[in-house]
Amino acid sequence: MRILGIDPGSSVTGYGVVEVRGGRLRCLAHGTVVPPRGAALPVRLAALHAALGDVLRDHAPAGVVVEQVFVAASPRAALVLGHARGVALAAAAAAGLPVFEYGARTIKQAVAGHGAAGKPEVQRMVGLLLRLEAPPVPDAADALAAAICHLRAAALPPGALRGRARGRGRRAPRFALRLA
Repeated sequence: MRILGIDPGSSVTGYGVVEVRGGRLRCLAHGTVVPPRGAALPVRLAALHAALGDVLRDHAPAGVVVEQVFVAASPRAALVLGHARGVALAAAAAAGLPVFEYGARTIKQAVAGHGAAGKPEVQRMVGLLLRLEAPPVPDAADALAAAICHLRAAALPPGALRGRARGRGRRAPRFALRLA
């Protein structure tokens, strides 16, 4: 199975294509899309849409994972982030692909073992899991982590990602299946 992970951003959007075959994760491509700075918002969004369309055509994923939005400190930043996220969703829909969404904590837990991992830890773990020569840049690492999260979640029994189990001292199941 091949999945495209997208980490939408207001100025930089990360992407990563991960494939699993025979239980092994493999990175096919990763990078960032940086629309022209200073250009009008519609021009930047069009550039993002074109770049994501190219990635979708070049790598033919079976699905797309987009990180769920978090509440930003600035309403304007949240709005621009929402536009970038909308472009990612539209590109996936235009390609006829299913879209999957996970929260940042779930994605971090999938690659680092805990949901409070910082960017350097996510970068390092993504590099290790995918056997990359060097850790990817932060935005690409987040996108690759989202793809890894989905590939691991797809291998788990239904309902395994629902959060904390009820009862005292019990935790939700961790990602038990190691694909790397």
